[in-house]
Amino acid sequence: MSDLVAIVYPSEAKAEEVRQKLLKLQREYLISIGDAVIAVKTDADSVKLNQMVNTTAMGAATGSFWGLLVGLLFMNPLIGVALGAAGGAIGGALTDFGIQDQFMKELASSVKPGDAVLFVLIKQMTADKVLNEIKDDGGVVLKTSLDEKKEQMLRDTLAKAAGPAASPSAAA
Repeated sequence: MSDLVAIVYPSEAKAEEVRQKLLKLQREYLISIGDAVIAVKTDADSVKLNQMVNTTAMGAATGSFWGLLVGLLFMNPLIGVALGAAGGAIGGALTDFGIQDQFMKELASSVKPGDAVLFVLIKQMTADKVLNEIKDDGGVVLKTSLDEKKEQMLRDTLAKAAGPAASPSAAA
């Protein structure tokens, strides 16, 4: 079973830095991530999602390939590529896997403008080593699906780095 963790950072750059650390730890087999998305609340009170995987681009690339193959069969590969790319892009844009976009937008709308929320869907992790790597980055836990003991350990670890700057109101 996967666990969801949502941590608030003061900027998108800081959230991206932590996401890159987690992806590095994944390459070291210390964590297995199902999805990692950064949601940024803009000054206009809208929420922008920075997905780990761009499904629209991936769909367009896959559609182009298959369109090229079908186009070759009918002696018109350019039309096949164009139609395949368009169809793949539409399919990719409509695809949502991992953490649901609507859930992330609703949760991120509760933070102040300029803040970024890092959503991580964790399949498995070596908690002590992962926490040791991200402990100096701070952040405030917004929501988790961890059990109470693990959640408190995460909150305590991040609070030590944040010091008195961590606001309990952001965690509510």
